[in-house]
Amino acid sequence: MGRKSGLSESKLAAVADFEHSAGFSEREKLALEYAVLLTRTPVEVPEDFFTDLRSQFTDPQLVELTAAIAWENYRARFNHAFGIESEGFCRLPR
Repeated sequence: MGRKSGLSESKLAAVADFEHSAGFSEREKLALEYAVLLTRTPVEVPEDFFTDLRSQFTDPQLVELTAAIAWENYRARFNHAFGIESEGFCRLPR
């Protein structure tokens, strides 16, 4: 899906270490860090971090971002519970 959206292979590969990558804007890094925080158990998003998010995203954007992250987290946990493994659609070419 990322490639279809125009993301480069190098940017997709850098997601695992986004915090240290120069390939992501501060706004993108905030969104990725938000995804990390929302997928932890228990979910804890510090108020100061949410303030940072609000400086970069509108309320409707935050709702959409939160819904997308929550949906992917739900799917991952559901698949894990049933032992559903990846079918390799997101493998990066080497």
